[in-house]
Amino acid sequence: MDVLQSSLVAPLQPLLRPIVDAIPEPVHDAVISLIGSPCHSALLLDLDLTKDPACTSLAISKALGIAIVGASAVVKVPQILKLISSRSSAGVSFVSYALETASLLITLSYGVRNQFPFSTYGESALIAIQDVAVGVLVLTFAGRSAAAATFVAVVAAAVYALLFDQTLVDAQTMSYLQAGAGILGVASKAPQIYTIWSQGGTGQLSAFAVFNYLAGSLSRIFTTLQEVDDKLILYGFIAGFTLNVILATQMLYYWNSPATPQKKATRGKITEKASVAQSTGASPRPGSKTPTTRRRG
Repeated sequence: MDVLQSSLVAPLQPLLRPIVDAIPEPVHDAVISLIGSPCHSALLLDLDLTKDPACTSLAISKALGIAIVGASAVVKVPQILKLISSRSSAGVSFVSYALETASLLITLSYGVRNQFPFSTYGESALIAIQDVAVGVLVLTFAGRSAAAATFVAVVAAAVYALLFDQTLVDAQTMSYLQAGAGILGVASKAPQIYTIWSQGGTGQLSAFAVFNYLAGSLSRIFTTLQEVDDKLILYGFIAGFTLNVILATQMLYYWNSPATPQKKATRGKITEKASVAQSTGASPRPGSKTPTTRRRG
């Protein structure tokens, strides 16, 4: 911190001081609510990173948390748009999104009930909404509209039970669910990893969502260490980050992959049937009559 203060902050203080003086009072109040008055004075008013190193770590954690919550508002939008434009759910696992939705709803409810800082769990609500949209699109484009409606109904019932009627799920049960949420969060990546591997390509999977998740899960490890003393949440983020690394690696490996093996096999069978039909003079379409040549008398 001393090196950063002397080499970066100190030379910029003449430029930063007028900016700090011009900051509106509501902004100062918001900063105080996030990091406290002592850290606000040290970091913003005095522009001193060395006065209290813990304040610097806290400020970084809060900034990362806010950035994650902000990015989460659009993290799945590219995936949603990609599904709508292609009208295909190839390469996207519904099971993965369903498991992740369950994990996010539990994490959201756990954070709300324990009154954790919103910056440590706020993205759960925003991502869960987008996950539901992706799940509905995947089922719809797979020709399973009834299953899509059932999925929405189950999510609505879960939200009511976890958030709005806390008598249905008590605090102890909520702790057990949170322990399971970490497992669900990790398990949600496995079907997507398997889908990419089995199809030999990423299909309609959004690269933006994958790499955003990778950065977000890494940041969440830091913010949890700084602001929340809860091992259940920490271990879940660590495990999730590990599988996000695998997904990101697959995305890079299959970046320009050709058609999936299943499609290639299908095309090969069609080509083979067409070749046989041409060699025998038969029509390649079943049920059609073979043309005959009329002899001249």
